[in-house]
Amino acid sequence: MTERITAWQCIGCGRIEGAQPCVGICQDRKTDFVYASDYDAALAQLALARQQSETLAALVRQLAYTTPRKDDWERSYRALQARARQTLGTPAEGEQPKPMRSKAL
Repeated sequence: MTERITAWQCIGCGRIEGAQPCVGICQDRKTDFVYASDYDAALAQLALARQQSETLAALVRQLAYTTPRKDDWERSYRALQARARQTLGTPAEGEQPKPMRSKAL
């Protein structure tokens, strides 16, 4: 993760200043900042999206590289369909939805 610094923000105008002494060569420049909580939320969403992408890619790889035995295509198709439903959290008829499992970071 990125290193964080503590700064002071004016509650009136919003000016942000770091706790550094001026050495006499400073120049103010316009800069964009985000709140650490917003950054953390974005990182959490990114981690979830990556995990979901990896799960879906594994399913697509299985579909791409699986060749069913002769006269057994329907069973293979149904098994892939069930795995896809489980991955998406969509229940088959008569089943309750199962939430996606996330990996610990």
